[in-house]
Amino acid sequence: MGVPWAKGPQPAARKPGGRPLTIELVMLAWTLVLAFVQILLFDMARTSQYGLKWNTGARDEEMPPLNPRANRLQRAQANLFETLPLFIGAVLIVHVTGRGSELTAIGAQVYFWARVAYVPLYAFGVRGVRSLAWLVSIVGLGLVAAPILIP
Repeated sequence: MGVPWAKGPQPAARKPGGRPLTIELVMLAWTLVLAFVQILLFDMARTSQYGLKWNTGARDEEMPPLNPRANRLQRAQANLFETLPLFIGAVLIVHVTGRGSELTAIGAQVYFWARVAYVPLYAFGVRGVRSLAWLVSIVGLGLVAAPILIP
């Protein structure tokens, strides 16, 4: 299997008749894992505030506002979900059209690792650096999308 930190597109081990996984696709898969982890982190923070009885109930009653950390985890999740469709689309277009390169592989890795860094930075209210992590993820997304927009 290709390794996320290696340069350039690398085929991963594959089953007979299967297509190799590029670094971009591996990073997409890990980004989907990150999205699921963010769903769980927010849900655990919310449940710890409102209680298991609320979580397993109909959730019809009005609840107090979320505490700051749960609220930040919810916003971090929403922020990932804003750019995730763009990342998915860019990776799939690059893969299907065969336009993957060292640049797109680096871009996919930059996007993923910046998104990983973003979660604790946002959860703990780290200003400035959190915004920098977001900006780095956007640069990574741009690197993946570049060969689509500039053939």
